[in-house]
Amino acid sequence: MSKLQYTFKTDTLFKMLFVQYPELLKKLVAALLGIPLESIEQFTIRNPEMPPDNLGDKFCRLDINMTVNGQRVDLEVQIGNEGDYPERVLFYWAREFSSALPKGQGYGILPRTVVISIIDFVLFDCEAYQSFFQPLEVERHTLLSDKMGLHFFELPKLPEVVGEKDKLLLWLSLFKAETEEELTKIDEMEVPEMSQAINAYYTITASSEFREKERLRAKARHDEAQALYNARRKGQEEGRAEGEAKGRAEGKLEIARNLLEMGLSSTQIAAATGLSCEEIEQLRRSL
Repeated sequence: MSKLQYTFKTDTLFKMLFVQYPELLKKLVAALLGIPLESIEQFTIRNPEMPPDNLGDKFCRLDINMTVNGQRVDLEVQIGNEGDYPERVLFYWAREFSSALPKGQGYGILPRTVVISIIDFVLFDCEAYQSFFQPLEVERHTLLSDKMGLHFFELPKLPEVVGEKDKLLLWLSLFKAETEEELTKIDEMEVPEMSQAINAYYTITASSEFREKERLRAKARHDEAQALYNARRKGQEEGRAEGEAKGRAEGKLEIARNLLEMGLSSTQIAAATGLSCEEIEQLRRSL
């Protein structure tokens, strides 16, 4: 099998493709939200920019923020589980929701805000590949507010066989695809939007603009990985040094206890262990 150099999960490709082909993005969002495409009357991408300077920043997010029929929708693609992902999604939602309130306006005008996460790892202990969360009362299941919506799509849980009429699974299969053969298999179904998305994929990946953005992004990913590695190594070294220091201190105390039991004076024990006479006297009183 011919492994793809870039996939629909590649964040620069994801952002460039769906910003440059907004009609494809609208079809994708309709499938992810489970609404008819023709019901989308208002559709705006609110963050189409992808400045080169930002691509070089460590920990840069390449999500797509939209307004869909008055509601805010944030579309995220996450490859690896770096921990605390539900909390990260709640943070994204809270930032989107709170930033929509104009100064001096009442809370009632805040729009429905939805975060959609397409993730390439298993997050929930269930067989379902799709999960949707809203704030509910725990016993009566009464909806507190419809202004929060959190969608999760777990790619590893997708079924092996996908029918040509299941638009949601077809879109998710594009994101899951890792090989040329998998893209070809989807393309051969002759579903118009899938063929359009695959053609757009090849157009974007062949462009010099994409290659340059991906080069900057790859450098940022490398810098991010190096920063995390250095932080872990520093923590390990500090922990090891702390452990060694603690071990030496405990060793001195154990020697001091033995010398006290042998009847040596505090001065003699201090000379042998490096402990102060005050520390030795405290230890004597604890015996």
